[in-house]
Amino acid sequence: MEIEKKDIRSLSKQQLRDFFVANGDKAFRGNQVYDWLWSKASHSFEDMTNVSKETRTMLENNFVINHIKVDTMQRSEDGTVKNAVRLHDNLIVESVLIPTETRTTACVSSQVGCSLDCNFCATARLKRMRNLEPGEIYDQVVAIDRESRLYYNRPLSNIVFMGMGEPLMNYNNVMKAIDMITSDEGLGMSPKRITVSTSGVSKMIKKMADDGVKFKLAVSLHSAIEETRNHIMPFTKNFNLPDLREALEHWYRKTKSKVTYEYVVWKGINDDKASIDALVKFCKYVPCKVNLIEYNPIDDGEFQQASDEAIDNYIKALGKNDIVAKVRRSRGKDIDAACGQLANKS
Repeated sequence: MEIEKKDIRSLSKQQLRDFFVANGDKAFRGNQVYDWLWSKASHSFEDMTNVSKETRTMLENNFVINHIKVDTMQRSEDGTVKNAVRLHDNLIVESVLIPTETRTTACVSSQVGCSLDCNFCATARLKRMRNLEPGEIYDQVVAIDRESRLYYNRPLSNIVFMGMGEPLMNYNNVMKAIDMITSDEGLGMSPKRITVSTSGVSKMIKKMADDGVKFKLAVSLHSAIEETRNHIMPFTKNFNLPDLREALEHWYRKTKSKVTYEYVVWKGINDDKASIDALVKFCKYVPCKVNLIEYNPIDDGEFQQASDEAIDNYIKALGKNDIVAKVRRSRGKDIDAACGQLANKS
């Protein structure tokens, strides 16, 4: 029976160095291979031209590189690019390139399917198959950076973890991926250009703060009324609003970084005055800004886009209380938007 080979990208640089020493080679060979794997984002041992043929064969015999492949790519009239990304085990996730005049944002996935049960989200209808590995998250960013350079003649400027999955339910792998994305040995991107979005996993928000992360935090809130929030996102019964408030206050104390609230307004669900007043009150707990998001309906069911008047009422109330609020219009409407609210992020 053939032994399953280990993904070489699961090894640290020191482990690679140790591997080469144990196989009668010099430790610096590990540095060379590490550079190919991360800085050069190589998907094949054959690419490693400054390594001997014998060494490449040895690597081939011992390891694999479980890289992603962009299976299909769709380009919207507004410039949005959506990638269906095939993983080494043939599972599919999605990532999106969202261009504006001044920047290009990558929206990446962290899980195949999702652990949570948000009623408005298409991804929640897919059970969670598995977590993505750090290299698979990293590869999505590399692919979008290449597309940005190809189509817009500029490198990727921002990353949002708002694709498939709940990033904080894949905490270790997401943090390792961000470490490599921001490392000089990886893509060298500033952590301040990265936003991790959570549906409100309180204990993990605290952990991020305690771990001293430098990236930004977004919270998919959608209601500051407990009963309404639980209806929209049933799993939040385990992460109630008082716990979320405490976690966010802890986050701000530790990081001094503002929180962004992602907030979809739906007709007949959270478009009333009580919902607006509750959000205004919640926004006063920690410095924040609010993104009011235009909804992409996934069917003709309960969740439908609220009226412009309802959005205006939110904007006025937040503005009157000196809370920064922006309306995020849906992007890529003319291409498939199977991945929850993926196409909405900009």
